[in-house]
Amino acid sequence: MGKRVGLEVTVAVAEAVALCRIDMAGVYPITPQSHIAEHLSSLVADGTLEAEFVTVESEHSAMSAVIGASATGARAYTATASQGLLLMNELLPIASAMRLPICMAIANRAVSGPLNILNDHSDIMPQRDTGWISLFVENSQEAVDLSIQAFKIAEHKDVMLPVNVNIDGFQLTHMVEPVELPTQEEVDEFLPPLTPHATLHPAKPVTMGAFSMSDYFTEIMKAKDEVIKNSKKIVLEVWDEWGKKFGRHYKPVESYRADDADILMLTMGSMGETAKIAIDELRQKGVKAGLLKLRLWRPFPFEEIREALKNAKTLIVTDRAVSFGGPGGPVFSEIKSALFAGKHHPAIYNYIIGLGGRDVAVRDFVGMFEKILSDKDQKAKDTYEFWGVRE
Repeated sequence: MGKRVGLEVTVAVAEAVALCRIDMAGVYPITPQSHIAEHLSSLVADGTLEAEFVTVESEHSAMSAVIGASATGARAYTATASQGLLLMNELLPIASAMRLPICMAIANRAVSGPLNILNDHSDIMPQRDTGWISLFVENSQEAVDLSIQAFKIAEHKDVMLPVNVNIDGFQLTHMVEPVELPTQEEVDEFLPPLTPHATLHPAKPVTMGAFSMSDYFTEIMKAKDEVIKNSKKIVLEVWDEWGKKFGRHYKPVESYRADDADILMLTMGSMGETAKIAIDELRQKGVKAGLLKLRLWRPFPFEEIREALKNAKTLIVTDRAVSFGGPGGPVFSEIKSALFAGKHHPAIYNYIIGLGGRDVAVRDFVGMFEKILSDKDQKAKDTYEFWGVRE
């Protein structure tokens, strides 16, 4: 079995990635991701990790480098955050279109402006349509586990797509928490060597990322859509295998005290652990409250969302990003879309919380529940509110 140690989460992620025997990393430092880059660099420099660490001049170059390396058949990794992710945006759809199994950590951070280096989800939300599989973690153990699982998912012959693992910046990345690191033997058994479907090599030239006229472009986009939708089956298989091997189980939508709940809250990322304490307090007051945690962002788990909400009377969706001028936060919009085609429609409310690293305490989550429960006439149904805005 693996060893249990106390590590900063970014360092633990770098250690997990090293256990995956990556061939190269192309990472440009940006707060709050930099410690991943620094620790990977140290592991390569001291010979612990036999890989190439490519020093690049920007996040755009980092993604270009891992695309090139992955195209040659290398197991490639990168990490970024905020403006760095936005700088990569031009290349993200190319990585998925070329079916390159790149893995990337995103230390989620607010997007400027104004300049803010703290946590929310405004960096990942604009990337939701770039064709990447997207996972969210809640704590350090999940960050380690999903970083390893990401390679197994990405490299499956029926997937061959890039995967990003979202880790809340500072609120999670810079915390020192106990974590169980698998042994090298355990990871080797779980994650086989990469078998690419096509590689660039001077001895056997191939065309990758070719130009497409309108005659075929629509068909290519449909094929890309189908493969990411179908990847959910592989995600579930990998999570099932991980659970059987390590005893830690993952689902697209996870729940806490939700089976008999009349009112549910949905979170993504590290806020879920704080919300769980609020649920316990509400239960002690006799409120049938429960929690849903959305782990799989893309492909979106429509069926699991509908199943989780089949008996709920009320749902509170929390967002950590703003869809400016839209109907609410981006997660709120997705949940409403998922419920539209279903038979059951709970009253749904939206709170935009924790922007730019603002703390959201247990009392805040309790307050959200209490405010919705007092809305007897459902006047605020289908609307959104910025929680805690000062007058």
